[in-house]
Amino acid sequence: MTPAAHAVNQVPVGDMAVPVPVLATSAANKRHSLLADYQELFKFRVTSMVVLTAWAGFYLGSMRSGITSVHWGLVEALCGITLVSCGASALNQVIERKTDGKMIRTAQRPLAAGRIGPVYGLARGLACFAAGALVLAWFTNPVTVMLTLLTGFSYVAVYTPLKRYTTLATFIGAFPGAMPPLLGWTAARGVIEWPAVALFAILFVWQFPHFMAIAWLYREDYAKAGIRMLPVVQPDGWSTVCEALVYAVLMIPVSAVPFYLHLAGRVYLVTAVLLGVVYLAYTIRFARITRALSTAESRGYARDLLRASVIHLPLLLTVMMLNATGRR
Repeated sequence: MTPAAHAVNQVPVGDMAVPVPVLATSAANKRHSLLADYQELFKFRVTSMVVLTAWAGFYLGSMRSGITSVHWGLVEALCGITLVSCGASALNQVIERKTDGKMIRTAQRPLAAGRIGPVYGLARGLACFAAGALVLAWFTNPVTVMLTLLTGFSYVAVYTPLKRYTTLATFIGAFPGAMPPLLGWTAARGVIEWPAVALFAILFVWQFPHFMAIAWLYREDYAKAGIRMLPVVQPDGWSTVCEALVYAVLMIPVSAVPFYLHLAGRVYLVTAVLLGVVYLAYTIRFARITRALSTAESRGYARDLLRASVIHLPLLLTVMMLNATGRR
């Protein structure tokens, strides 16, 4: 091929002529990087789980009210809850930016890596938090607004700083973590009722095996950052296993409660028990970390439990929604 075959349009930049395709690629990479940074700043995966569980609560509460179709109330409630969740995630990273910088798995977060400044992150976090509160105040009800703000505040101002001082932070953090389905329910119904409490309890209990698997996987990172997770404080793994097992056992009866409250039917009950047994089986398998012959082996048990947990919850809620009875 002749040199002319390789010719491209050139654009002057300073004293250099930069090929247009290079500029286009650079701009595309910058846009992608900015998008990725916002996804990380707002913890897209965590927020997605918040939206899913809040949607389940709203749907089930709506059925109890006799409303079975999707309506704008759902969109407005999820929009407000999502904004508050995004704001809380950003504020969490502002507070933990130095701690995140010490851990391999979080060192590339935009605030920890310095791609986003703390003032910018704080402004974005507060703006999302305030916007979410306004949306909920305009479109839902005072109960939902109060509970959502309390959830965001406890996550940012209580759970986040407490992680450096006590292992009880995991227990305390499970409260805001379990709130989304309750928020969805109150957005639909305007009151806290026993079925909503049952949904809260399911999420509360589900979190502990999930948390313990994550804590064991990243225990070295947590230790470097000075975060007092159970595997850091008691590295033999026995306390981690015991806590995971206790809550995995509790998950079976707790997940059956919606059936007895006439929130879901027998198909849900059978599914909930089967899923609970499988979750318990993976947690029992996780107990092998105490006698694993290598770090890789123990991490494998933790990773398997983590995968089981992230499959278990969406499947449980999906079956509950599909088999919802809508009875008062």
